[in-house]
Amino acid sequence: MLEEIEIKIEKARRILESLNYHLDVSAQDLVDYMSTDTYTEDKVNLRDVLENEYLLIHELVEINEWKKRGFKIHRRIIVDSPRTLVYTIHYIALEKEIEYALQRGDYAWAKERIRSQLEDPYMPEEFKPQAKLILEKFIKILESKEKSLDP
Repeated sequence: MLEEIEIKIEKARRILESLNYHLDVSAQDLVDYMSTDTYTEDKVNLRDVLENEYLLIHELVEINEWKKRGFKIHRRIIVDSPRTLVYTIHYIALEKEIEYALQRGDYAWAKERIRSQLEDPYMPEEFKPQAKLILEKFIKILESKEKSLDP
């Protein structure tokens, strides 16, 4: 199982390098991270992530960001950390995920992910201005790409 996961991580690593992002995550890190406690009703599991390259990229970037900050991946990493840090890491991952979707021309995925973030009831109030700036950046990119597709 870990070997199969490593193969998928290697593919994601190459994708992220094309987006100027360096990844240092193992299959065991991903398995551990997918079993963490969350304060949301997040129902995404390891199989979902392995079957969707956008979600895989998202989760791998989150893990990488935790590790870059000196954290060890453990079951309570999300619920024991300040929510603004959790959201900072989540949005770094979201940016890479949406950048990749845009690179592939998957505007529907990018739109849906932006929409889902706009409706996030768990976002800390102090993070909302930063989230708004990030989402508005991608909304503008999407609008300009869609305009360029119109005849």
